[in-house]
Amino acid sequence: MLQDLIKERLAFLEPTHLNLKDLSDLHKGHKGNTGGGHFDLEITSSHFLGKSTIMRHRLIYEALKDLIPHKIHALSIKADLP
Repeated sequence: MLQDLIKERLAFLEPTHLNLKDLSDLHKGHKGNTGGGHFDLEITSSHFLGKSTIMRHRLIYEALKDLIPHKIHALSIKADLP
């Protein structure tokens, strides 16, 4: 399952909180959607300490880069410190 794969890829961040919602059903037929899913990610990790929001997002995108855009079409990220 794609959600499990995403969570596995983000495990290196040792999250204290990780909530991943699949919102793909809300976006069926969406113009420009190549078939990938739409996800909402909330993640809390001490690995974000000293990193800007952009750097936090880059860490996440780097871990998932081969899944975008074919398996993940859109990803909304909220990346916080504990």
